[in-house]
Amino acid sequence: MTRWTLRRRLVVVLVLLLAAVTLTMGAVSALALRGSLVAQLDGRLQESSQRAVRAQERPARTDGAPAPPGGERGEVPDQPPGLDVRGQGAGTVSLSVDDGVVRAGVIDAEGETRSLTEDQRATLASVTPGEAPTTADLGDLGAYRVVATTSDDGDLVVTGLSTQAASSTVRDYLLVEAGIAALGIVAAALAGGALVRRELRPLRRVAATATRVSELPLHEGEVALVERLPAADTDPATEVGQVGTALNRLLGHVEAALAARQASETQVRQFVADASHELRTPLASIRGYAELVRRMRADVPPDALRAMERVESESRRMTALVEDMLLLARLDAGRPLEAVPVDLVALAVDAVCDAHAAGPDHVWALDLSATPGETSGAEGADGGDVGHEDLHDDDDGFAPVVTVGDADRLRQVLVNLLANARVHTPAGTRVVTTVRRRPPGTSGTGGTVTVAVSDDGPGIPSELRGQLFQRFTRGDAARSPGSGSSGLGLAIVDAVVAAHGGRIDVDSGPDGTTFTVTLPAAPPP
Repeated sequence: MTRWTLRRRLVVVLVLLLAAVTLTMGAVSALALRGSLVAQLDGRLQESSQRAVRAQERPARTDGAPAPPGGERGEVPDQPPGLDVRGQGAGTVSLSVDDGVVRAGVIDAEGETRSLTEDQRATLASVTPGEAPTTADLGDLGAYRVVATTSDDGDLVVTGLSTQAASSTVRDYLLVEAGIAALGIVAAALAGGALVRRELRPLRRVAATATRVSELPLHEGEVALVERLPAADTDPATEVGQVGTALNRLLGHVEAALAARQASETQVRQFVADASHELRTPLASIRGYAELVRRMRADVPPDALRAMERVESESRRMTALVEDMLLLARLDAGRPLEAVPVDLVALAVDAVCDAHAAGPDHVWALDLSATPGETSGAEGADGGDVGHEDLHDDDDGFAPVVTVGDADRLRQVLVNLLANARVHTPAGTRVVTTVRRRPPGTSGTGGTVTVAVSDDGPGIPSELRGQLFQRFTRGDAARSPGSGSSGLGLAIVDAVVAAHGGRIDVDSGPDGTTFTVTLPAAPPP
């Protein structure tokens, strides 16, 4: 029952209580009825016994002749006198012992007297005189209430009346009561189910409201919690109303907290955007003056030249960091991106060429083997790798893989993924960039395009996999001097891909890591 609904449990408890009460009342009333009927039967039995004793003591006829042994009925020679008197009804049994002569009989349903069997006589003869009426089993005659009395002459007279009528009355009463109880329980179950369902409607509305709130995209900045329970479901005089009031109060607190958080995040984004924008000018000035000093080699000491070179290098790195932060702030603000057809094959070729130039100690490869319309490959059948010139020579042999978006931002996605593979893998690591177009599915969409960057490096530590796309998340290699990583590369990739309606997945293990970008394909011309 612990997994049943509240409505089912309430109905079951109601039915069980009603059944218990009905069963108890039926048992008590049946016992009371049986006791009353047995008491009435015992009263008639005492009267019948008194008549039988008087008949046993009846004097001889007035003409001096003894009474006939068979009495007035005369059907049974050993008929006891107690059966041949007025008032003895059908079903009466009688046994008399006069000077050792045992006479016994019963009046059947037709009013005729019949003899008893030896077992029935023995059962009646075993009744102790003077005791209260008891119940005796007379075989095929059934159960009888019997009583034994001793006449003034010392004769034993046993009289009995059948309990069949009382038992039938009790049985009929129980059947009728059981039928009424069953109908009452069924009616109570139906009515109780309907009433409980009606009374639990406010609770279902509370649950429905909570469910709708739980489905809101609160993590995306949604702060308008318009869901509230009506006043009819917030009556503090009822338990359900108290729950509704608490839920409305909770939703109000959550809405206020979300609004405060949204306002705070908006201020932070605006501050980052403004600060990044304002830092671009002084950084450009610092870099320009450093370049100017470095060019005046004849008038500047060597130590100062080296210092200016470091200032120029750090200004370039800080400028890149500021540009990344400004881009993230713009993406967070939801500024629309350019939406033009972009050939991912051309972007991949340029990005791999740049990565080859920046990381000559790595093995770079471009896989376009599954691109429709292929006439030649950037990677040979023997798995050999190519350089900058080879890639551009074979570029025209591949059909474009087109999506709709911002070319500069998508190029930055590829550059960041390849830079991530270069920075976080050791020298000699093989990095493969794959471009694919997936055909439309059964839903009738235009299909998707995927760009995957795979390496056979040591993989991503398990403690970093859950926060790869968070800002300023850096691995151990990125913390080493000269790595050039700001911890914003993958965050920018995730934000740009999401802004294009796509997704990025990562699969990493001891044998390597694969980042897969999935974007909607451009509709066919």
